[in-house]
Amino acid sequence: MEAKRTNFKAVKHVGMRLDKAIVDLLGNISRSYVQKLIDEGFVFVNNLPAKASYHLDGRDWITIVERGNEPSAIAPEYIPLDIVYEDDDVIVVNKPRGLVVHPGAGNKDLTLANALMFHTDHLSAINGKYRPGIVHRIDKDTSGLLAVAKNDNAHRALSEQLKNHTMHRKYLALVKGVIVEDDGKIIAPLARDKKNRLKMAVDTHDGKEAITHFHVLKRYKDATLVECRLETGRTHQIRVHFEYIKHPVLGDPLYGKDNRGVYNGGQLLHAAELTFVHPTTKESLTFSCPPPHYFQDIADSLQ
Repeated sequence: MEAKRTNFKAVKHVGMRLDKAIVDLLGNISRSYVQKLIDEGFVFVNNLPAKASYHLDGRDWITIVERGNEPSAIAPEYIPLDIVYEDDDVIVVNKPRGLVVHPGAGNKDLTLANALMFHTDHLSAINGKYRPGIVHRIDKDTSGLLAVAKNDNAHRALSEQLKNHTMHRKYLALVKGVIVEDDGKIIAPLARDKKNRLKMAVDTHDGKEAITHFHVLKRYKDATLVECRLETGRTHQIRVHFEYIKHPVLGDPLYGKDNRGVYNGGQLLHAAELTFVHPTTKESLTFSCPPPHYFQDIADSLQ
């Protein structure tokens, strides 16, 4: 079969490095994956091999040759999955608390990615051998909905929606203290915490734009149930934003003080609703799932 080639003209990327331009063009893919594409000769500028550091001219044409899915570096493992929806392009899975999304430092196996490898042979390869099918992530102890791509075309389409903020995600969170406002919008840029690399922090100098909308669903004596809508999707965004406004998520082991007594199993945060446009049918799809039983039990105990 003849290799598929995708061509882009660098009109909007004048002066940009080739590797950075490809990340921008293809969406939510890793820089290391792009570097590997270039190193292995799958990327051309004006039909000639080019280096990652090449600075583009507005007249340049970038050609990317589609790669066949290379074997994943992680092993399939049987881990039960709560699949909300599946077709030839996407899987929507309800991730349980305690399950890491993909292998990383300290987590080489027993991840959602390992479970997906056991479930199907068809997963996108755009994010490399350690993140098959993974388009976006939620934290280990956050439960709820994730979209998974079964092929590279679906991955690019979903990544573009993430980039353009047209994939909509709603979360439920139990936070410490009583929020007076019925609705709010938290605008606070986020970056890696300079004192603790495991954490993120509000950083007005080096941070990336981060916006969280919230709506109060119920108030308790010293807690509030909120619905959150992400306008951006930064690491730990909801957790950091609510600590910033002095209402940390209950049970959070990283953010907030004296808020872990109610529940010591991680933050009480649940990805409850996910909306995106299907990569092939172009139909708008919305999926929802209730919070897990322990979340509801704790909410009921706060009555």
